[in-house]
Amino acid sequence: MYIPAHFNEPRTEVLHELIRQHPLGMLVTHGAGGLDANHIPFELDARQGEHGRLNAHVARANPVWKDVADGDEVLVVFRAGDAYISPNWYPSKHELHRQVPTWNYMVVHAHGRITIRDDERFVRGIVARLTRAHEASQPKPWKMTDSATDYIDTMLQSIVGLEIEITRIEGKLKLSQNKEARDIEGAAAALEANGEHDMAAAMRRGAGAKSG
Repeated sequence: MYIPAHFNEPRTEVLHELIRQHPLGMLVTHGAGGLDANHIPFELDARQGEHGRLNAHVARANPVWKDVADGDEVLVVFRAGDAYISPNWYPSKHELHRQVPTWNYMVVHAHGRITIRDDERFVRGIVARLTRAHEASQPKPWKMTDSATDYIDTMLQSIVGLEIEITRIEGKLKLSQNKEARDIEGAAAALEANGEHDMAAAMRRGAGAKSG
């Protein structure tokens, strides 16, 4: 990934938090069938290894777990937000007429080595933890014991676990950091008015870090 210095986010803890907030990753593999991409919710275990570990599961019918071998290199892409930026939102455009449209975004690339975990204990743990994490905000969180035991057992048999040791992690936060402060604020205000609150807030945080 091309990352100009002003868009680089080198802090592992920041990238881990973006993964936690946006856990649906795109798993890119290159196996016997060529390039493939699968969109999968991941669990991050930051305590494992130097850069953390990603855990997930796929349907047994998905050929990806047979198309790769243990130790193969893979890439998981997490997109943490994006938005179109109009040059009309920059105050300097109306004075100098030297701005063009662009697209702001926040992404994390986790490079790693994959291990297939086709065992019931592993997939049961993954499903239980993902369920607890994503049901936590519900008025009455669903849990695995809400369903019949034989039904859950059958469902678990239909999935296969994936474990990815992260060997390298990089992040690109393209938030107009290369613009003047007034232009960043102008674009952030326009995004906020359009309902893009998260991206507007991220741009303002980026501007604060730049000035600090």
